[in-house]
Amino acid sequence: MTALRDLYPIPDIDSHWHVPNEFESVFDWRFDEGRTTLMHLYQKGKDMQWDAVNRIDWSLELDPENPMEMPDEAVAIYGSDIWNRMTPKEKAEMRRHAQSWNISQFLQGEQAALLAASKIVQSVPDLDSKFYAATQVMDEARHVEAYRKLSGKFGVSYPMTDSLMVLVNQALSDSRWDVTYLAMQVVIEGLALAAFGTIRDLAQNPLARMVNAYVMEDEARHVAFGRISLRDYYPQLTQKERDEREEFLVEACYLMRDRMTRSREVYDVLGLPAKECREFAEQSEIVKLYRTMLFQRIVPIVKDIGLWGPRIQKAYADMGVIHFAELDPQALQEDDERVARELEETLDPGKARREYIEAVAAHGAAGHAE
Repeated sequence: MTALRDLYPIPDIDSHWHVPNEFESVFDWRFDEGRTTLMHLYQKGKDMQWDAVNRIDWSLELDPENPMEMPDEAVAIYGSDIWNRMTPKEKAEMRRHAQSWNISQFLQGEQAALLAASKIVQSVPDLDSKFYAATQVMDEARHVEAYRKLSGKFGVSYPMTDSLMVLVNQALSDSRWDVTYLAMQVVIEGLALAAFGTIRDLAQNPLARMVNAYVMEDEARHVAFGRISLRDYYPQLTQKERDEREEFLVEACYLMRDRMTRSREVYDVLGLPAKECREFAEQSEIVKLYRTMLFQRIVPIVKDIGLWGPRIQKAYADMGVIHFAELDPQALQEDDERVARELEETLDPGKARREYIEAVAAHGAAGHAE
């Protein structure tokens, strides 16, 4: 199988990224029963493990002219003079590269989450959190596997963006375990859920829908894990310590909003006038709406964990996303799981997945009864 780095249209990308970090590995000698909510989530994480090879029908292909069969309105420069001047072949290349750029960032983010979850296992002080984070490590490995397979079908792939690298670096290098949670479980995973949902709900290609829906089923639990853990922890901090976390969140959210959707590498690779493309995209109503919708998963979580001071509220009001605070995080998680189940029933690849789920559920129920 071709290495994805060999598909990068950008030269001189290193094969590895080394992130130095210093944090303590913490043992929990209590070995108590843990918090009921987290242990339930841990059991759910075990029960809902799945195999990316068997659950997804990898014989399905992508459309060469519109890989995920997304509406053209999803292209950031749709409707611009540049777009209108393009030939059908050039538009097809634009779709392929733009969609590949998105999936590439998902893949890059999932590897970051894999490392962050493994760090949480070591650094978080509570055994119940270590248990759940261990299931997340397996989830993230599976997600990297799935997005790596999907990305390879585009025939082109992209490295991690500078803005994502900045936030990932902060998440992995900060010695405070809760900052890793904030960066990964709240900001990056929250943004990812919203972005995955856009493809799940708008794409017509069954393979793209499967991958994103099934990954979302896991990611919703990961965000819940961060929410439960931080909601218990932040009341113990001083006001100064909470202010520091709020400042970090504000900076991280502005960074992601202002840069995460700027796929300037695509414009350069395709020989388009990058400055003109970016200027059009910045004023595009579709891009503005997308950037707003990216925060529908983050804002209610931030409110729920108790980091809801004047600075956070002002930032979200300025971004036009504070109304998302009224959403119910638990209801969103349950909806993601429901959609994944319904999609599987519609796009069953012909394998005995339903029997497998029933067997796993029965096993989990038997374990609870013991």
